[in-house]
Amino acid sequence: MERMHATAVDVAGRGVLLCGPSGAGKSDLALRLVDRGASFISDDQIELTLHRRGVLAVAPRPIRGYMEVRGVGIIPVPVTGGTYISLIVELVPSVDVLRLPDMEHKMLLGKKIPLIRLNAFEVSTPIKIELAAGDASRIGRAGPDEQTDGLERN
Repeated sequence: MERMHATAVDVAGRGVLLCGPSGAGKSDLALRLVDRGASFISDDQIELTLHRRGVLAVAPRPIRGYMEVRGVGIIPVPVTGGTYISLIVELVPSVDVLRLPDMEHKMLLGKKIPLIRLNAFEVSTPIKIELAAGDASRIGRAGPDEQTDGLERN
């Protein structure tokens, strides 16, 4: 078992790990994803264990069912038991979000998990996460035939 500083939600049966430093928007983004129908797993801390199906994320018992909402406080939130991580979202400043990124992965307890970098505070970020979590093969693709038609991958 490994504990890490992150927030996790389940988007339509796919676990999404939100990573970034304090103030990067992990809780804010999780709140918006939950408002769009995602299931809340844990805020701020995650316990990860390796299973045959993949990397399972659950909330540590002391903080299970609570989320810190900046400007409001710590609030109770309905929580599910856990989720298998399908996508890692590294929260970065807007200038570090690439227009057409290459497919990246991060090793998590020996499992290769797709990774994307997004800014938590952009209005479209929850939708981008839903798209990527629903079909990770979309990440890094320029289009149907991988053609960029003159678009630079940056």
